[in-house]
Amino acid sequence: MTVHCPNTGTMLSCSAPDSLICLSRSDNPKRKYPYTLEMVKVKSTWVGVNTARTNRLVIEGIEKGCITEFQDISAIKTEVKTSIHTRLDLHVNHGNMSTYIEIKNCSLAVDRCAMFPDAVTTRGTRHLHELIRLTSEGGRACIFFLVQRMDADRFFPASHIDSIYADALLKAADAGVMVLVYQAEVSPLGIDIVRSLPYSLPQLLRRD
Repeated sequence: MTVHCPNTGTMLSCSAPDSLICLSRSDNPKRKYPYTLEMVKVKSTWVGVNTARTNRLVIEGIEKGCITEFQDISAIKTEVKTSIHTRLDLHVNHGNMSTYIEIKNCSLAVDRCAMFPDAVTTRGTRHLHELIRLTSEGGRACIFFLVQRMDADRFFPASHIDSIYADALLKAADAGVMVLVYQAEVSPLGIDIVRSLPYSLPQLLRRD
């Protein structure tokens, strides 16, 4: 069986041969492959690897009030164009404020530490620069990491994989971009955001 994998990363730590997996099936006759890879079981933990679902999961979490930083929601826009070459995932009106949000799916974990990215991501770095620009112009911006596995209790950027992204994340936080990390419980019965996770940022390329 050939299955479509929507995850464009390396799927490091959740792609061991002979792993138990969970698939979904589409009835769309135009699809080349009707099956999609949804989850991979790592030891006793299910890991969500379908990055096409990540934004919807975060939207559901915001609407249900699971994301405590966003309350009194009046509008959520998706795929928001912020410059000629850049679109961000969400623009949320909450209370008397509005926030641009870029969302990243995190499936990598090592020694109970969730990490992003699992491959070099120039696109992800460009998104961080855009969030910094929006903040510098007086807007509110957020980078949101959704950890889709329960065998982690903290988050750290994978500087050993992409030090440029890790440095950009540190600069974004210094510039006032909100950094949020939330964890989702994943199983074949469903995926639900359950809690926020603490994070730390490296100082490896920090300049005064």
